[in-house]
Amino acid sequence: MEIEKLHFLTPISAKKIAEEFSTPCYVYSEKALMEQARKVLAFPNAFGLTPRYAMKASSNANILKLFNKLGVHFDASSSYEVRRAIKAGIEPSHISLSSQQMPSDIADLVSLGIKFNACSLHQLEEFGKNIPNGELGVRINPGLGSGGTNRTNVGGPASSFGIWHEYIPQIFETAKKYGLKIIRIHTHIGSGSDPLVWQKVAKMSLDTVRKFPDVKILNMGGGFKVGRMSYEKSTDLQVVGAPVAELVKEFFKETGRKLHFEIEPGTFLLANCACLLAIIQDICDTGENGYSFLKLDSGMTEILRPSLYGAQHPIITIPQNPTGKTKEYIVSGHCCESGDILTPANADPEALAPRILEEAKIGDLCVIEGAGAYCSSMPAKNYNSYPEAPEVMLKEDGSVKLIRRRQTLEQIIQNEVQ
Repeated sequence: MEIEKLHFLTPISAKKIAEEFSTPCYVYSEKALMEQARKVLAFPNAFGLTPRYAMKASSNANILKLFNKLGVHFDASSSYEVRRAIKAGIEPSHISLSSQQMPSDIADLVSLGIKFNACSLHQLEEFGKNIPNGELGVRINPGLGSGGTNRTNVGGPASSFGIWHEYIPQIFETAKKYGLKIIRIHTHIGSGSDPLVWQKVAKMSLDTVRKFPDVKILNMGGGFKVGRMSYEKSTDLQVVGAPVAELVKEFFKETGRKLHFEIEPGTFLLANCACLLAIIQDICDTGENGYSFLKLDSGMTEILRPSLYGAQHPIITIPQNPTGKTKEYIVSGHCCESGDILTPANADPEALAPRILEEAKIGDLCVIEGAGAYCSSMPAKNYNSYPEAPEVMLKEDGSVKLIRRRQTLEQIIQNEVQ
């Protein structure tokens, strides 16, 4: 395995940021975020496109505002994310809500102008009770899924996401009961999905749309693969999107219906647009036949994906006094938790996979790349009572802006009642 390289930082800029904001610290690249957003906005489509940022990937208001300024709309996964986006200045009509949990304030949210997708028959029933004669979308489980691992596959019989495709008759019954108008069909099959499976599900989704005469919008979710590691390939949106645009054109020729297209990328927009700076705070080994460990002042409290999925992130050591030598290391986190490992085997969080890194010493910097999506928003927050790490934005002009302060111990315990 080749030694990974820094993506948008240099050893000098990494050291300066670590000195100013301390570690661990997330660093986002404004330039990289803008480049990814432009790729998404250029997604092939036949009769119009609304790209929605899956804000669960990272919900910082500064990121939301940047994408909003570029013309990207938003996908929320809870009513809390909706309120958070509105507080960041996002127009409610630019927010779509698809949630595993039915919001208790759905009538209020819809009155603000948000779009809603019912993700279960129960949600459809509750929407009808609260908003009779309303318009909404329905999320369909097409019976097929694809993802980087089983835990990121959200389609097929093992997934609870969406209404099972065989239950479409029940959708019609409930819609008729409450006078509901289904105007959007939504599907999402998984994160890191196979492009060929994604295209196949697009065709299946169009077959579903045929059954719903009022549908104007087809939302295919996101899940576009992003190569974090140097040996991984990223999805070319032009390549994956063009055949689907042709399918939508053919659908128009057959039915006379022009479908507006929506996608909801999160990982594609964020993954390689941020890194995590950490310090090597200890080094140990387990003997001649064991492992050498680099212990960081970070870990699953900032990046949970390796422990959860066996996900792979590029890791780069920045020696203060480079020797030119390399060494095999297991990189571990700071939590009192055997699963706090940043170098698991691929897709297997139970197994260890040493990395060849530049030889390091205690006090050297370590950079974990590919930390933009599902890292700051999905950590083992406050485990071992470690504070939430700060986030900074490396601006296009080279300046650095703090976009989230480091949490204090007082903030960690402020809601405790004694």
